[in-house]
Amino acid sequence: MTKLTIYLAGQIHDNWREDITQKAEENNLPLTFVGPQTNHDRSDNIGEAILGEQPNNYYKDNAASDINNLRTQVLMNKADIVIALFGDKYKQWNTAMDASTAVALNKPLIIVRPTDLIHPLKELSNKANVTVETIDQALDVIKYIYE
Repeated sequence: MTKLTIYLAGQIHDNWREDITQKAEENNLPLTFVGPQTNHDRSDNIGEAILGEQPNNYYKDNAASDINNLRTQVLMNKADIVIALFGDKYKQWNTAMDASTAVALNKPLIIVRPTDLIHPLKELSNKANVTVETIDQALDVIKYIYE
């Protein structure tokens, strides 16, 4: 079986990545998972950690964004599939940006979104290959590849 690399885009404030990784292992799926930096403080402060103290928050955020965007570009370019989770608890700007990037890169995209986000995500969902409501359904789509 071919090993696939899956980029997991979406919120970093809960353990959904660990859940999908564990379920993939339980199903013996040959998958490698990559994604954004999930240590929020590390992500916010990476610019200053590498480039030194910045004069204000604008430049601090800009420096961190440059490095985080480079990381995302490298990992997403190497990914075979992108799963973008839109949760209902946090603002989803980064998820929307990553999902749009996947579309622009012509990466196969699975969007996971709750039913109350059907309307606000309708255009993006239309551009995705598949839209589902749960991470279990997203994993089932990937499992189908191996049948």
